[in-house]
Parts: sequence; structure tokens; C-alpha cells
Amino acid sequence: MKRDSRLSSVLHALLHMAEREGPMTSDDLAQCLGTNPVVVRRTMGFLREAGIVASDRGHAGGWRITADLSAVSLRHLHDALGEPALFAVGNRNDAPGCLVEQTVNAALDESFSEAEALLLARFENVTLADLAADFAVRHAARRN
Repeated sequence: MKRDSRLSSVLHALLHMAEREGPMTSDDLAQCLGTNPVVVRRTMGFLREAGIVASDRGHAGGWRITADLSAVSLRHLHDALGEPALFAVGNRNDAPGCLVEQTVNAALDESFSEAEALLLARFENVTLADLAADFAVRHAARRN
């Protein structure tokens, strides 16, 4: 199963945007992320629908953050992206006839559910402001 890196990419883009005075174009963000501007526009569209960013057209246009960084948690972003799967592991067969496989699935399903609940709870406690502050510390340390 392919890993879904949209949350990581969105966080990367938002931290770049938070450091800028003005808006960033899809081309600028695509260059930062090493991807295509179309991918940026599609992904940022989810954040626009969630009220996290806005886009302006024209010569001075681009994407800008409209939400308060301290009000946007990783959970909020995960939800805005359509709640992508958190784990790239799963059951071999979702509806097995074999009792052994049913036993295995039950154990894995319970473990996956517990792990997902813990991760989502942690996501609720980490904000964009937290990440921006951590970046600022790392950036200052590198300059020194």
C-alpha cells in the first residue's frame, strides 16, 4: 500500500506560507514541495473548503493562511484532507471464511483502532503554531 504523504506536504507548505509576508503561488509552493502546481492547487482546495487558507487571483495573488495558527491542529488538517488512512497495513482479506483469519482480523482490527485513536488524540494536541515555533527554534539554531 502506498503511503499518503498529503498531511506532511500540507504541513510543509503551511509552514512556508506562515513565514512569508504575502501570498505564495501554486508554483512557489510546488517548488518548495518538489511537486506539480496542479497537485498543490488540488490539495490546497481542501484547506480552502475547511477555512484554513484562501486564494487570491491576479498578479499579486496566491495562497495565504486565513486561520489562526494556534486554532489549527493536525487533526483539523487530517480531517480537511478527507481523513486519509493513517496506517499502510491491514488485513489480508476483509471478509474471510476461515476462522483462523477471522481471529487474526479481530485482533488486528482492535489494535489498529486503538492505535488510530491514540494518534488522532495526539493530532488534536499539536497545532500549526506549535510547529511554527519549533521551526523558528531550529532555524535560529542553524543560523548560529
